[in-house]
Amino acid sequence: MSIELKEVKNKQTLLKFIRFPYTLYKNCTYYVPPLIKFEISSLTPKNPAFEISKVKLFLAIKNDEVVGRIAGIILDAEKKDKNLVRFGWIDFIDDQNVSAALINAVIDWAKNYGISGIHGPLGFTDLDFQGTLIEGFDELATQATIYNYPYYQSHFEIMGFNKACDWLERRGHLSGISKHRKKMTRVSSLIKTRFKLEIKKITSKAEVKKYAKPAFEIMNESFKDLYGFYKLNEQQIDYYTNLYFGFVKKEFIAVIVNEKNEMVAGALSLPSLSKALQKAHGNLYPFGFLHLIKAFQNNETIDVLLIGVTPKYQNSGATQLIFFELLSNFIKNKVVMVNTSIQLEDNLKATNQWNKFGIEVAIRRRCFIKLI
Repeated sequence: MSIELKEVKNKQTLLKFIRFPYTLYKNCTYYVPPLIKFEISSLTPKNPAFEISKVKLFLAIKNDEVVGRIAGIILDAEKKDKNLVRFGWIDFIDDQNVSAALINAVIDWAKNYGISGIHGPLGFTDLDFQGTLIEGFDELATQATIYNYPYYQSHFEIMGFNKACDWLERRGHLSGISKHRKKMTRVSSLIKTRFKLEIKKITSKAEVKKYAKPAFEIMNESFKDLYGFYKLNEQQIDYYTNLYFGFVKKEFIAVIVNEKNEMVAGALSLPSLSKALQKAHGNLYPFGFLHLIKAFQNNETIDVLLIGVTPKYQNSGATQLIFFELLSNFIKNKVVMVNTSIQLEDNLKATNQWNKFGIEVAIRRRCFIKLI
């Protein structure tokens, strides 16, 4: 039976696109389903990224069943810069014909725009799912990362893709931090005095949102040289502020300011929602929100989502202040386990910081690339 490629053009096919992984991974204990509501927002013009990119979504159909999906994304800035198309939101059964049909659908579409290469999995921004899992298949995914079966890597390699970059995720127990606390306190005091920096104490949820825009501006500055990163515009910053900062817990963010009270470094973390999302099965109602609220209010595991320091302050010890504040708050709130965000494998500053506390690499994921 041949494989039919069907473009997503309406809500019905979009929901099939979003729900396919729920079927593919229904017996997988490590997969964490995203909320359908958030996926709809990400994959429709509600997402301001649609104003600065071209997007195509495809389903692969075999025997009248969905057997794969893929998103093709041409960012205006990336086309001008590198002439590449992205593929993301890719999932498929273990059938090389299916994965090849999906990739070729994006390639054929992208060639109409003169594109010369394809890479992924990537989303519109670094805040979307990215990177094929190639190590750590027995680790529970986080709310912000992809889970995929081991066969994905071989499918990409058979299609002629090569490594573009690898990201690492770390996981670990906070028990090893206590022996460093005296030294951390002493070093933090020296850094504050020498570089005139302060840890801003956040006292309310309203104050959290106040620092959202400066946090994203720091992200734009500090991430600008990372693989596949393009600056968020004002509309995107507003979009992600509303998406994330409405329910951030003040105890799990860190804000560093200079003598002018300007934010120069920051970090965002959330209680792990992985198990709650598994119980919710992609739906907030009727009971999904109860699982999420419970996980949000009482949780021994934290996901660190973002850490950023403006270039001017990257050698000032601001990163150490971020870690000191975050880890101190984790301990105060009886956090036991930490899951880090994805970090490029050559990010030695982050590597050295986490290594000090015994938070070790548990997961590796890869971005693939090839010429077309």
